[in-house]
Amino acid sequence: MKKFKIGKVKIEPIEPGQLNERLLLINLYITQGLALIMGLIILFFQKQSLVNLLTFPNGPGFIYWGAGLAGVMFVIDLVLSKVIPEDSMDDGGINEMLFRTRPVWHIIVIAGFVAICEELLFRGAIQHAFGPYWTSIIFAIIHIRYLKHWIPTGWVFLSSYGLGYIYIHSGTLWAPILCHFIIDLVSGLIIRFRRER
Repeated sequence: MKKFKIGKVKIEPIEPGQLNERLLLINLYITQGLALIMGLIILFFQKQSLVNLLTFPNGPGFIYWGAGLAGVMFVIDLVLSKVIPEDSMDDGGINEMLFRTRPVWHIIVIAGFVAICEELLFRGAIQHAFGPYWTSIIFAIIHIRYLKHWIPTGWVFLSSYGLGYIYIHSGTLWAPILCHFIIDLVSGLIIRFRRER
């Protein structure tokens, strides 16, 4: 295990088992903040208008796209959970640790923050440059905790491709943001209340 010292700050790779809830939460907010900053920088160099990208749509069409894809993804996820061994879908306990004791308001904040940061970077900036296919490959790679099993890696790729598809066909970034938000929110609430029971 390599260690790097920057002044009094020590950076070293850690395994999921070494994480605690506080460290995981700090890591989440830092990585999402970096995703947001990277997205804004890429948008700047692409000369895309952030205002135009985040202009709220007039009609409810984006809701049908976002909620519809979320519903389809939940059905597929439910089917996968019935036919695939549980250890094949394991993320190392990261989601469990993140949501199991989190208050509902904080789960909502996390789901919203992650949805906006990741969709701005991946659908708004990267997909603009590379299209939905290559964006989905990059999206699957950065979800590194799933890479040890091909099924969740494939599922993350297909989910990302679906988000890219609804972005193109709805014409608004709010459709994939809504879908991403619903998926993270519902998944977090399931973990939270399953643990409580």
